[in-house]
Order: sequence, then C-alpha cells, then structure tokens
Amino acid sequence: MSTIAIVGAGPQLGRAIGRRFAAEGFDVALIARTRSTLETIAGDLTGGGRRAEVFPADVTDRDALRDALTAAEQRLGPIDVLEYSPAPTPADLRRAPLVRAREVAVDGVLAAQLDLYLLGGVAAVTHVLPGMLARGTGTVLVSSGAGSGPLIAPYAASVQIATGGLRNWILNLHADLAGTGVYAAHVAIAAFIGQGGPASDPATIADAYWRLHATRADAELVIDDLPADFRERGLADKFLTG
Repeated sequence: MSTIAIVGAGPQLGRAIGRRFAAEGFDVALIARTRSTLETIAGDLTGGGRRAEVFPADVTDRDALRDALTAAEQRLGPIDVLEYSPAPTPADLRRAPLVRAREVAVDGVLAAQLDLYLLGGVAAVTHVLPGMLARGTGTVLVSSGAGSGPLIAPYAASVQIATGGLRNWILNLHADLAGTGVYAAHVAIAAFIGQGGPASDPATIADAYWRLHATRADAELVIDDLPADFRERGLADKFLTG
C-alpha cells in the first residue's frame, strides 16, 4: 500500500487531499502542530482498510519535523507522496507580520517567514528525497500562495520572498529529477479555499493534486479563482493561502 504524508494538514485542503488519495488506496500521514485537529481529520479518513495516522510537529522545528516524518515511515512504510503546504496561524502572523516590498530588511520579520515556508519545505523534501531516489519513484507536491511568483503581492513581500524561493527551488528540482522516476511540482493557489467559486472548492483542488501525481507532467499548477474586484481593488497582495 502507498503512503502520502501531508505536512501542514488542515481541515480544508489537507483533509480534502487526504480524502482524495485515500480513495485511491493510500494510507495518510498527517503532520501539523495541533494534535486535536489532526485526530479529527484522521477520523474522517479511515475506513475500507485505509489508515490515517497523526504525527504532530511544528515545521519551524526542523528536528521535530524530521522526527515526525521518520515516525510516519516507521508506522506506514515509505513515503511515496509528500505534500507540503504550511498555512500561517494568527500566532505566526503576530510573530512575522506582513511587510511591504519597500520595507523589507535583513534584521526584520523575514527570518520567521523563511523559517515557516522555505526552510521547513527544504527540510521536509530533503528528508524523503533520498528514499524516493533509491526506490526510483516518488512524488513531491509543494503548495504556496500564488504570490510566490504568478501573482505580484507587494504588501506581503516578506512572505513572498520565502515562498518565491521555495517555488524556484521546486521548479529547479522538477528539472533536476528528470529521468530519476521522482517527480516534483509546485502548486500556486490564488483562491480563498472553500469560500469562492467552484475552482476554490477543496475537493476540486484535491482532484487537481491527484492529476498532478497521476500524470507527472507539469512543473507547476496555478489555481486561479480570485474575484475580479479583489484584483481591481489592488488587494490581491493580501492573499496568503498556501
């Protein structure tokens, strides 16, 4: 049986991705900070012989993140698919508030954003990648808000420096992994998940993740469901969903 590890698993997108892959026969490892949230999601995914296990960890604590992934491998077997999509909590935003492009400074809030997005993503991916390469198969799907590249977001520059770096690395990883049997792709989400049109429905987005894994072709998928007036008012820079 195959295993997907969802890092940053939450009650909307994480749950939907877990449900979609579980429907295809995957066991699901759920990794995020809050055990109670993970246990609620796991209870919704089990059945039909499928397993969903919880491994609480903060992605900004790299040792804890690697320990959670190791525990998932020990309980559920090798990780065949890694999905990384950390979402900031109110505490994260207080610790690392949004900063306009003109206000970014080295000795400012940038380090906390790099911690959450770029360094956590690199830690998760590089943990599972050697095993995937050794087996000659595996999928890495990394998600961020579309301000990581496809969407310009000056108000959230402190976030976009971090997510832009992660996106760039994954796109390069996609190219570098050609011929290895391991596939990496970036998903740029320009949508209020669960709050907009049909394209923002968590199940619809999860279907797109499954297609990426199944077809293993595209380096990037952009999910665009922002309202037109949201763009016209110049508020797209406040969109942070990942």
